[in-house]
Amino acid sequence: MPRRKRAIRRQILPDPKFHKQVVTRFVNSLMNDGKKSVAEQLFYESIDIVAEKAGKDGIEVFEAALGNVKPILEVKSRRVGGATYQVPVEVRPKRQEALAIRWLITYARSRSDKTMALKLANEFLSASKGEGASIKKREDTHKMAEANRAFAHFKW
Repeated sequence: MPRRKRAIRRQILPDPKFHKQVVTRFVNSLMNDGKKSVAEQLFYESIDIVAEKAGKDGIEVFEAALGNVKPILEVKSRRVGGATYQVPVEVRPKRQEALAIRWLITYARSRSDKTMALKLANEFLSASKGEGASIKKREDTHKMAEANRAFAHFKW
């Protein structure tokens, strides 16, 4: 929590190819060492691979994957009288998107395919079908929130 004033959210420009802010956010998260053009190239290549494999528009598959991975509930630690409780809370839309992007990239990196573009493409395909490691992460998050529903009254 900021002590002085609320942080101002910067406006992100949409990406040049698809004209979507979500794509820019994804590319920014994918980027390593400030190499944005490399990250963009990886993303566009993976979208092409997805379009080829799925037979559908690649960006639609990406958005479906992102939508499937977005969590609705998560747990936050809340300290009450010396004990720490995992309190289930609803996830804000911006955080849903941020978590989904982070999970997709993390689990794509941990895949065993040859190139990063192929790893991303396969993660998008599996997530759009409702399977894969990033979907499992969302399910685990929801299970955790469901298991701790008894502590929902500690919400602040």
